[in-house]
Amino acid sequence: MDTLRFGLGLAVIGACLGTVPAPAQQAPPTVPPCAADTAMHALDFWLGRWTVVDSAGTKLGDDTVEAILNGCAVTERWRGAEGDEGMSLFFYVPALKRWRQVWVTGQALGVGGLKEKELIARYPDGGTRFQGVLQGSRGVILDRTTLLPAADGRVSQRIEISRDGGNAWVTTFEATYVRSPP
Repeated sequence: MDTLRFGLGLAVIGACLGTVPAPAQQAPPTVPPCAADTAMHALDFWLGRWTVVDSAGTKLGDDTVEAILNGCAVTERWRGAEGDEGMSLFFYVPALKRWRQVWVTGQALGVGGLKEKELIARYPDGGTRFQGVLQGSRGVILDRTTLLPAADGRVSQRIEISRDGGNAWVTTFEATYVRSPP
């Protein structure tokens, strides 16, 4: 008898559920593609495959900079002439209206092997400056990277550090990015 009641109960519940109207389905909000937002193009001048040289023309390494995820982020893959490697992920934070960068190398446990920076300046020629803070054994180090496009399609990069809160800056890396053949 209990089995019969249980079976009838399930039948009644099933019949009732079949007659209850389903809740209205709401379409997810429409989000425009990243490529449609001009803010997402701040690094377009730097996209491509590059041979990186110093002021004397000596090859320092190769770099590949690509837009990924439908233009929602940018990756950088560095391979130095000495075999060192590093990768960056650049992404835009809409709520802050800011680009951010995370740089990681195989020496991420050392100062400068892992960096987080934020876009602090955009220049009229399209250039950018990212800046972050490193914690060194002798205190806080400000670390900034400036990328400037040139009329001939090259890009210059300067990385500088400051140990005195930004009063004096020391260049730690300076190079020119020359487009590699396809």
